[in-house]
Amino acid sequence: MASSPDMTATAEPAPLHKHPYHLVDPSPWPLAGAFAGGALVLGIVLLAHYGIHWMLYLGVASVLATMFFWWRDVIRESRTPGMHTPVVRIGLRYGMMLFIASEVMFFVAFFWAYFHYALYPDHVSGAVEAIWPPKGILTFDPFGLPFLNTMILLLSGCTVTWAHHSLLHNDRRGLIAGLAITVALGLSFTAFQVIEYAEAPFKFTGGVYPSTFFLATGFHGFHVMVGTIFLFVCLIRAIKGHFSAQRHFGFEAAAWYWHFVDVVWLFLFICIYLLGAGEIAEH
Repeated sequence: MASSPDMTATAEPAPLHKHPYHLVDPSPWPLAGAFAGGALVLGIVLLAHYGIHWMLYLGVASVLATMFFWWRDVIRESRTPGMHTPVVRIGLRYGMMLFIASEVMFFVAFFWAYFHYALYPDHVSGAVEAIWPPKGILTFDPFGLPFLNTMILLLSGCTVTWAHHSLLHNDRRGLIAGLAITVALGLSFTAFQVIEYAEAPFKFTGGVYPSTFFLATGFHGFHVMVGTIFLFVCLIRAIKGHFSAQRHFGFEAAAWYWHFVDVVWLFLFICIYLLGAGEIAEH
């Protein structure tokens, strides 16, 4: 078993203050993030109403820059001895749990929209027949690319768990290998979803079925990309030796997020691709 000095058991450093709680240092990034978010929204408005692009580009660049520099400071903070005490790490875990809970409700809205029309197809405006999928809509073969992507995500859940297990047992080589494979599987999922969208037998403007389908699966695809970036950053940090068996919340949060993405896809595959399949399109 390969191990690293950074991953061996070490004593918990003493808190920097006379208490174990976190005192936030002055930072420019909350204010910068507020201006960046405002520029982004203004850019969307200008693009939608006047066709002006530059403000949107500025807003996107500002948001990405703020995210990069803010999270860079968080990583530096986590590496400062005595800063992230056990009490602080508990608070971080609670925060991540609440964030994932908010993401669950985000997807509940999409499933609600889909099942509203799937269970009550007579509510579809202009529908000739009360059937779901609507008449004239050809759907994907669930055991084609969707099933392949399901296997990819399930396998990625195994590899990220392997990486976590390796970390807990001071196996640095297993940690890096597991994370690298997981990132590769995440990129593969995204690539296959791009192919699936390119071959879709319906377009986004083709009615309520394409709208609910692309919103649910598209936002899930966005979350896969975010999770892949999250895990890629963890891979870089693992290579640099930032994690130990005792202190690795950054990786743990990424693993939680990835498992959430896996579970959402299982619901999407079962409810939309499998149970919601209609007449299968020929490819």
